[in-house]
Amino acid sequence: MIDDQVDQGGSAGPGGGGPGPAEGLEHGLYALAVRLGAVTSPEDAAAELGASLTEVCLAVARLVELHLLRADADGRLLPIAPRLAVSALVAPVERSIYQWQELADRYRERVEAITRSPRRAEERVGVVDGVSGAAEIRGLFALASRACRDELVVLRPSHHDEDFLDELLETCYDVLDRGVAIRVVCPHHSRARFTARAKARRLLEGGAQIRTRSSLARAAVVFDESLAVLLDLPASDGQQPTARRVDDRGVVRFVIEMFNQHWEDATPFSAAEPGYAGAVGDLHRAIARLMAKGLTDDGVARHLGMSVRTCRRHIAALLQNLNSVSRFQAGVHAAALLEPPARPPVNRQPG
Repeated sequence: MIDDQVDQGGSAGPGGGGPGPAEGLEHGLYALAVRLGAVTSPEDAAAELGASLTEVCLAVARLVELHLLRADADGRLLPIAPRLAVSALVAPVERSIYQWQELADRYRERVEAITRSPRRAEERVGVVDGVSGAAEIRGLFALASRACRDELVVLRPSHHDEDFLDELLETCYDVLDRGVAIRVVCPHHSRARFTARAKARRLLEGGAQIRTRSSLARAAVVFDESLAVLLDLPASDGQQPTARRVDDRGVVRFVIEMFNQHWEDATPFSAAEPGYAGAVGDLHRAIARLMAKGLTDDGVARHLGMSVRTCRRHIAALLQNLNSVSRFQAGVHAAALLEPPARPPVNRQPG
């Protein structure tokens, strides 16, 4: 199914005018394919659009070239989602851009290695590049994955469009085919989603290690402890994701240390365990913290990336475990239970 449908109206072309005759016919033909699900006969399409068979055949050729139509085994012309067509068109260009970018970085590093003083050799400040758009980010991941040899680590937070985030990260996991180690930290709610569990099972079978936490602030991927990609995901549909490609040693080390802290605090994931098994205790502690802050059921659910219904089921279990009869009472009990221990006083030497 085409999820980003063609605009059925007459969108204006460059300069404020409408599309030209050729573009107008291509628009009409693509809209017809989307509406019918397929174009089965060029003759019928020509009659429907009021164009000659030659014009329709030329329009078909242009749409196939743009990856907006493809022929199946039965000769039907099937419409392709615009975002997939764009990805297919720009992927070779993006690969070339990133290859040249990698070459430029290597030249830069080689010159710096020769000209910097030995005393500052360990103080090199790396490069931070901005990337915008899903196709561009996938291209960056593809290039970095091909160069990855030892380990890939992934911080995968919740997102309102889980499939979109999985699609962005999918290319990274190809390194498993080459025996590269993968560690992934994702939210607890991934344990309860059928599609997420299926994808996690495939990664585990390939040799990846996965752990879960109550929540994660943002997405990040680190390749071989030398290159980090920090993702800024769109808060709503229609916005473009952005990423920062960082090879500065200090910043990459910081991201790795942050990942390792999440990893140590996270709960190992096993595809054989049902639902939240193994992570219920940590999940309930996270719910208690949010309740102690006064968040509503909706707020707690949104923060943890789960449905309100599931969240309320866990809150009910938590209320029972805390012997509480109200949210207020549970919040008070939770705050007392989760109060961090007092730190011992620091003995300062008189100076």
